[in-house]
Amino acid sequence: MSPASTGASSTLDAASPVITPSSDSRLTPGGPGYRRMSFALFLAGVATFALLYSTQALLPLISDDFGVAASEASWTVAAATGGLALFVLPMSALSERFGRRTVMTASLAVAVAVGLLVPFAPSIGALVALRAVQGAALAGLPASAQAYLAEEVRPRALVTAIGLFVAGNSVGGMSGRVITGWVAQMWGWRVSVGVIGVIAVGCAVAFRLLLPAPQHFKAGSLRPRVLLGTVRTHLSDPLLRRLYAIGALFMTVFGGVYTVIGYRLTGAPFGLPQGIVGSIFLVYLVGTVSASTAGRLVGRLGRRGALYLAGGTTTAGLLLSLAASLPLVLLGLVLITAGFFAGHAVASSAVSKTATHGRAQASALYQSAYYIGSSVGSTVGALAFHANGWTGTVSVGLLAILGVVTITVLGSRAARVAARPVAAH
Repeated sequence: MSPASTGASSTLDAASPVITPSSDSRLTPGGPGYRRMSFALFLAGVATFALLYSTQALLPLISDDFGVAASEASWTVAAATGGLALFVLPMSALSERFGRRTVMTASLAVAVAVGLLVPFAPSIGALVALRAVQGAALAGLPASAQAYLAEEVRPRALVTAIGLFVAGNSVGGMSGRVITGWVAQMWGWRVSVGVIGVIAVGCAVAFRLLLPAPQHFKAGSLRPRVLLGTVRTHLSDPLLRRLYAIGALFMTVFGGVYTVIGYRLTGAPFGLPQGIVGSIFLVYLVGTVSASTAGRLVGRLGRRGALYLAGGTTTAGLLLSLAASLPLVLLGLVLITAGFFAGHAVASSAVSKTATHGRAQASALYQSAYYIGSSVGSTVGALAFHANGWTGTVSVGLLAILGVVTITVLGSRAARVAARPVAAH
């Protein structure tokens, strides 16, 4: 890439140090501090997603305890993801001023403290309010972790390091749901979320003790005008807008399905116990595999082809889940999960490649859209279930996938138009 294309000067200042592999003090696999850093961020990812979705597998029990419908109980999930969606961009700005480690530590501390209060919520309204505060606090983790890694890890090791953080997210999201399901079956939902809170305390303390102090962070100023200008530029980019919408729509499907699936499986004709329902979230392991193969899919099919395949797989899963056969429902969940994670991986990686500047804000906007989709899916999916049962939830998912396909088709047309040679005058 030429200097002009990067915005760099074509000449080097003689006084500027040239960083060679031997003088680069950033972390690298096998080097001092790398394992501590990787494990610390892995634990942060576990705590974040275990807390964020701690009530999702417990919604039928929460409904029974407070005497509310699925549509009301679903707000305990939607409020948390909505809080994260609203605060991820401001948190990214705070991390630029006060430091990545500081913001991540403060975020985890507040989220864990709230998590220890959640089991004592006296009403559904209080529980939803606590979950909203918890989600807003957790926004500091995704807003800061990738920026910390980009600054403190050598470029060749960056993908691996980010992969470990994402793995922590996946493990936290999965294990949190599985643990809550089995604990709740024995002692109720309040003890269950309390256990998650205690686990998160341990993760948070270990994270703070293990994470190396940043060596390459340079504080910036909080300049709202600059931040708003960057956000406006990203939102004016048609491709980025399409990618944000695709991420939100895929998450609408996923959030709706996994918010309501507990009601479907504990009710007729299945009548499964809470522990078994919580174990259903082991299906997330399929998503880990499909996300890791997304790069190869893009290489073979192109970005739009990979999105079509992800949408088709998700659609097949939604239709299979309508069956009254438990094996077919489980197969449907496998396909929904595989399609979602593949689509999410394709869209999120495309955001990083598309944004030529302000990548932290571009990623924050994607995360915001993504979690807004989760909140919408949780709420609308539950409302549809209350009105028309599982068929209603599936209908919401199919409409969202139709939106993904429509946006992708429009993107293909826009790309063809842009590729046409300009007619000579």
